[in-house]
Amino acid sequence: MFLRIKNVLTAPEVARLVQLSRELRFVDGRISNPANQTKDNLQADPADAKSAETAQIVQAALVRSREFVDFTMPKRIAAPLLCRYEPGMKYGAHADSAMLPLVGGRLRSDISCTVFVSDPATYEGGELAISVGNQTVAFKGGPGDAIVYPSTTLHEVVPVRAGARLVSITFIESLIVDQHQRSQVYELNEIAALEGLKMNWESRVRLDVVRQNLMRMWSTT
Repeated sequence: MFLRIKNVLTAPEVARLVQLSRELRFVDGRISNPANQTKDNLQADPADAKSAETAQIVQAALVRSREFVDFTMPKRIAAPLLCRYEPGMKYGAHADSAMLPLVGGRLRSDISCTVFVSDPATYEGGELAISVGNQTVAFKGGPGDAIVYPSTTLHEVVPVRAGARLVSITFIESLIVDQHQRSQVYELNEIAALEGLKMNWESRVRLDVVRQNLMRMWSTT
């Protein structure tokens, strides 16, 4: 199950990220995944203080997005990482690592998120291609848009042919580990949001009891 979210970042936030991308240091992207021979990109140097600012901007935007929070039900969010793809760069087909090292522990990656920063008109190629069965769905969002998808999904970034692709990526540990269970709670939440005021009070209460009990039964703390 995928979710496309429009305008997670505001225009000033996009502009600030673009400015920071011109000032901070980028390093070889394989530093975070040296075993993957298909990874060829650049990522913000975590030792650069401006990298922390890019992470703060994106994380704050995600946390304030009701669509993002309702869909992912986040328990923890990894610090977003600014990545750049120049002509010829790509990231071959892969699934994201199950466990990510964090300060003071590890994060289980249930959900992955790509936030697009570059205007898609400024670069060619670079689509995020996600495999769904025997089909591939390609995403290329506008500046500030996000795509959220299961970390278990096989996906790739196709080669950039011209221009530069700038994105921020992050990983989410959800309160509900199981993707199917999480999607059921999400759908019930959507129904409650869309139809709740049309229901009589007794039906609304019964629906809310089901939603809360499923969260209580399936969530981890």
